Amino acid sequence: MISHVHVGVNEFGAALRFYQAVLPELGLAIKFSDSERQWAGWMKPGVPRPLFVIGTPHDGAPAAVGNGHMVALLAPTRAAVDRFYHVALEAGATCEGPPGLRPHYHADYYGAYVRDPEGNKIAVCCHDPVAA
Repeated sequence: MISHVHVGVNEFGAALRFYQAVLPELGLAIKFSDSERQWAGWMKPGVPRPLFVIGTPHDGAPAAVGNGHMVALLAPTRAAVDRFYHVALEAGATCEGPPGLRPHYHADYYGAYVRDPEGNKIAVCCHDPVAA
């Protein structure tokens, strides 16, 4: 259903360093990075889509955080949610909700929420029950 998600940034170098630190926790690998065009993309190895892309806006205007906008990334395990969250905070994110169950979504929804250093809201979630 999703081809790619593009998150606008103003400080490409800082954003690149942040996402290079946190996205491997979800099993995502860099597919491309172009400092001249100021954009970079990540994906699961061996899978062509979807892509998670950061970059400066194409129209040259400053990137702006939207109210109600959020990107939710799928984690393979609850432990990966925890690792992503802690690495994100160490890399300059702010907490929007620590890791934990969110049963108001469904019984097995385990997620965490951060704002990246640019203010973009990023959720990381695992929908699987705990393995027995």
